Amino acid sequence: MRSAERVAPPDLEARRIEVRGVVQGVGFRPFAWRLAERLGVAGRVRNASGVVEIHVEGSPEALEAFAAALTGEAPTLARVEAVSWTPAAVEGLGGFAVDASVDGAGDRLVSADAATCAACLAELFDPGDRRFRYPFINCTDCGPRFTIIEALPYDRERTSMRAFPMCAECRREYEDPGDRRFHAEPVACPVCGPRVSLLAAPEADDPLEIVAALIRAGAIVAVKGLGGFHLACDATDEGAVARLRNRKRRPEKPFAVMVPDVAAARRWFAPTPPELDALSSWQAPIVLMTGARALAPSVAPGFARHGVMLPATPLHHLLLRAVDRPLVMTSGNASEEPICVTNEDAAERLTPIADAVLVHDRDVVARYDDSVVRVRTGDVAPSVLRRARSSAPSPIDLAIDAAPTLGTGSLLHGAFCLANGGKAFLSQHVGDLDTEESMAAYREALDRFRGVFRIEPEIVAHDRHPDFMTTRFAASLGVPTVAVQHHHAHVAATMAEHGLGGEVLGLAFDGLGLGDDGTVWGGELLVCSSSGYRRVGRLRQVVQPGGDAATRDPVRMALAHARDAGVLAAAIDRLGASSALVDVVERQIETGLASPRTSSAGRLFDAVAAIAGVCRSASFEGQPAMLLEEAVREPTTSALAPVVSRLPDGLLELDTRPLIVDAFESGDVAARFHAGFAALIAEAAIASAADAGLDRVVLGGGVFQNDRLTTELGARLTTAGLRVFLPRQVPIGDGGIALGQVLVANATKERS
Repeated sequence: MRSAERVAPPDLEARRIEVRGVVQGVGFRPFAWRLAERLGVAGRVRNASGVVEIHVEGSPEALEAFAAALTGEAPTLARVEAVSWTPAAVEGLGGFAVDASVDGAGDRLVSADAATCAACLAELFDPGDRRFRYPFINCTDCGPRFTIIEALPYDRERTSMRAFPMCAECRREYEDPGDRRFHAEPVACPVCGPRVSLLAAPEADDPLEIVAALIRAGAIVAVKGLGGFHLACDATDEGAVARLRNRKRRPEKPFAVMVPDVAAARRWFAPTPPELDALSSWQAPIVLMTGARALAPSVAPGFARHGVMLPATPLHHLLLRAVDRPLVMTSGNASEEPICVTNEDAAERLTPIADAVLVHDRDVVARYDDSVVRVRTGDVAPSVLRRARSSAPSPIDLAIDAAPTLGTGSLLHGAFCLANGGKAFLSQHVGDLDTEESMAAYREALDRFRGVFRIEPEIVAHDRHPDFMTTRFAASLGVPTVAVQHHHAHVAATMAEHGLGGEVLGLAFDGLGLGDDGTVWGGELLVCSSSGYRRVGRLRQVVQPGGDAATRDPVRMALAHARDAGVLAAAIDRLGASSALVDVVERQIETGLASPRTSSAGRLFDAVAAIAGVCRSASFEGQPAMLLEEAVREPTTSALAPVVSRLPDGLLELDTRPLIVDAFESGDVAARFHAGFAALIAEAAIASAADAGLDRVVLGGGVFQNDRLTTELGARLTTAGLRVFLPRQVPIGDGGIALGQVLVANATKERS
């Protein structure tokens, strides 16, 4: 590092400045150096834990401009939350130095991985550049961050890049404050950096060209990326996609598609301007969009909407350029297994799936899938559906001063949340937590978060369901625990993101959650604060015949709802249900054996999807509801008159029977159901808000991923003068529930 030269102190002022936020791993120190050069001030800058510390000397005017620019001109990846300063003694420094990092107290924030920037991309394809076609090109504005960091402060020796000593040329760039790679910790080149190879042919001269040729010929290839492996094949080749489905054991769930650039996205799909903005952002998430052209039918069978992404790494840019067609790019694992992250693991688990495996020799420190976002109707910014690469571990600001707390999350779409003070760190999507393998990946990710962010929980919050593996895990930690009702946590997660205090009307609509009365909840109206809730309304309950078996067999729920609505004969005829199945369902409804009563909105969607004929056998969670939304070609203004009644215990009951009857009588089942269900929820919500004297309505639960339903419901509530809150940076489904658990646990602690 350079040391600042001391000279006779001029008649100037000095300040000690602290910059807080996501300011490490984003090029903030070189930015401060360039800013000092431009403004003619002297001083020094260094990283401490979660803080950039600056000593700066100059004229009062220059110091004011310097402090203002720290926020106004910050690097793209930075998130400056606070700039504070105090007067300091003038030391008479003759230049501006970048000092070595120090460890210490304070928030420990770090950027998520960032997609390859335009400057690096230009060099990647420049034959005259020394990094021409180098798959690990990066700079201070892009490249791996959290997937290579082992500890903070963020310096190369605390990342997996320490295995690659810099060559003289890279070292020169790294130490030159005027260079774009000044203190870019992952800086590397073909001489000194990581290298790619084929697992079966490690000495091959150009493994990327070999892989590209294999894909063009119909092969499936495993590709090691930032957070683990992808499985890739030609998205226009039906045979290749079908083989991938068979080998991965993923019969129908849509695959994501990667295209090389924005022009290709326009060629192969019909993105809206906000979708293109999200697609081409530095996060490079998977973006849901419509209008797919000439893709293999098996990419997303039955779906008009596809998940589309651009390459996030130079390796993927090179591969897409070489293949010159859209690629299926899905997680590198068999269904129900964690993503492969090591070369050895890939050799064991992916060679039965892939025809070739492209690896590299840089360790993946953190297992990460790709983030998924959706731009809701009328929005200009995306909402996160799956929080993973590029989203986590970006902190969520809390309106409370949280104790060190762990929220363990739920069963499906597993994610945990660590919080302390005013920050919450919601983890990446880990997967459904129903196997020992998935829980091992969960514990590994949690251990890393605890180490990097130095949060040792004093409170552990968990779901009330005793059989969830996350509930058992919470009990095993030897820390005081707080059980949080599932739907309260859904509402609280949205409250936490928006910093809402006091009481709100919460609408929690999802597939399942254990209710206070021992039944399965999932269509709930709750008057909530962070510390408690009371149930004020629910969907009409029906029996869920066979319990979990009904989630895989929507016909069971259709028969149960039809029987409740008095149209069982019509259902048997429409569904073609066998007499044996009808007898089983009837017996389960009458006896209640392994067949709980439920108010689940998710199971209502299953029933209507079966009646509409869009999904009568579900191979993945949420499939019937997703296909029912897809079946709405044109929204309808013709909605059934909602039927809401008051039960003896004071609860409002949202009567679903007219919706079921209409599904058998209407020729436009999907559109009329969405309109009628939105009207029904709105009617009850408006009445409940009025009863409680509230004007804030908070939505939570996976059912509200449905844009058709949420847009119609939001319009009705807004017209009635209510303010509607949905999460944007936190998944609205179970992937965000751990954040709500954290908020509730802290409020419960304060109350006790």
